[in-house]
Formats: sequence, C-alpha cells, structure tokens
Amino acid sequence: MPSLIDIRRRIRSVKSTQQITRAMKLVSAAKLRRAQDRVLAARPYAGVLAGLLADVARSAKTDERLAHRLLAERPEERIQLILITADRGLAGAFNSNLIKTAQRFLEEHQGRSIEFETIGRKGRDFFRKRGGRISGEHVGMTEKVTYAYAAGIAAKVIERFAGGEIDAVYLLYNEFKSVMQQKVTLEKGKRYAVRLGGWEGSVAEVRKDSQAVGIVGWPPYEADLAPPEVSGEALVEVVVYGSLKNLLGPHHNVRQRGLVTPWSFKFAPEAQPPLEQYDTLGYGLTEPFTIIERQ
Repeated sequence: MPSLIDIRRRIRSVKSTQQITRAMKLVSAAKLRRAQDRVLAARPYAGVLAGLLADVARSAKTDERLAHRLLAERPEERIQLILITADRGLAGAFNSNLIKTAQRFLEEHQGRSIEFETIGRKGRDFFRKRGGRISGEHVGMTEKVTYAYAAGIAAKVIERFAGGEIDAVYLLYNEFKSVMQQKVTLEKGKRYAVRLGGWEGSVAEVRKDSQAVGIVGWPPYEADLAPPEVSGEALVEVVVYGSLKNLLGPHHNVRQRGLVTPWSFKFAPEAQPPLEQYDTLGYGLTEPFTIIERQ
C-alpha cells in the first residue's frame, strides 16, 4: 500500500500535468483562431480573383487578342493533380476523405497519365507506397504557409502546362466550413454560376450551403458559385432584398406613382387612410433561377 507521501506526490504530479495540458490547449486554440481568421479574411479576395480569371477565360474564346497559352484547352491525356493533405494524423476523416477522393479520381481517369504534386506528408506517403507517380512533394510547409512557397509551386505547374508537359491541372483540398466541418473540393478551370430569371428587388444575394458567395444587382444578373465539390450535393439559395414600401403619393396629392417630395407632406391627411388605399412595392423571385456551367 502506498504511503501518504507517495499519494501526495502523485496528486502534485497529476495537477502539474493538468496545468501543462491546459496551457497547451490555450496555445492550440489561439493558433486555430488565427488560422481561421486568415482563411475567412482571404476568401472574398480569392473568390473575386477566381471569378475575374473565369471571365477572362470566357472572353478569350471569342476575342483572339486575349488568347494566351495558359488558356489553351487540350485533350486531358496527361493530368497534374495537386493534392493538399496534412503532415500529421489524428484529424478524423480530414486526410482519409482526400485520399479516397484521389483514388476515385484515378479510377475515373484510367488509361491516362496522372502525376501527383503532393503538399503534406499524409498524401505523399500514401501514394508513394502504392507506386503513384509523384512529380513533387512539399512537407512541413503547412506549419507556416507563405506566399513565396505557394508561388513557387504555382510557377512550377504553370511552366509544365505552358511547356506542354501536362494537359490539365486539378486541385484537391478540404474547403474550410467550420472547425468541425470541411468539404472535399476538386477544382479545375470550369466553374458554375447562378442566373436569375424574373425578379423584383434592390439586390440579390447568392448563397451556397448557407454561405454568401456572390451578389446580383445588375445585368446580366449572374453570380459565380464557389468551385463545386467532387461529389455530393450543395444547397444553393437566392435571397432578394428590397423594400415593402408604402406608396403614399395618392394621399399627398402626388400624381406620379411612388413619388413623394418633402413638400407633399403638407397635404398629408389628418387621419390614417384605410389599408386598401395604399399601394405597395413587392420584391422576390418571379421565376426560378437556373444553374449554368461556365465555359
């Protein structure tokens, strides 16, 4: 049976371990918060840039002056797949979902030459053991992501595509939704957009999976969606903002419908008119919206 001093020593040891663990949790929470803030802050800029490049690519098909070697479309015989995983495990399905999607991608493109540019140790180790063709590997960069490192990877892929070594480039990664939820996303140059038909209002907001991805307020009344995930479904919503305004013109001796000037209020009736004498401006969708594929 342990002595009293042994029990006290054990209690002090456990309390010391608890303090260390608590400190580690606080540090991890702070790091996670900073990383999350950086992702959310960069997302609007990334979305606008991607939409801008998609518009340029569309215009280049009809305007020879905009033609560029990076906008060339070739039969996809030699494919570069950029796979982004983590360096460590113990992250639930974070890495396994990406690896399963990459395996499914290989099955769907059998008979074609596919090379991996792996970012992260987990993806690299998995496909290296199974004889996957790896054109490049990047381990440890997820600890501190810098623009220079990412630009180096992009420059390498751009050079290979422009030189004709590869015909298409795909990017496979986890899109951040929340701390507990990430969505596997497979990106290529093709994008999708929402096109509004008939609608009344001031501006419309397009949402994908409850997150705003675009604003519609002027012709051609379209908004790009985020790149679609490789499988599954996405909920697309359109929220129209307007105003259910009372048109007080008839009650202020104003002939033009909807026009009221400051001087008109001198002629306002003493008593509130009955409800049926008011006009209103409605807002909302008058026709279903459609999902179109960007070329």
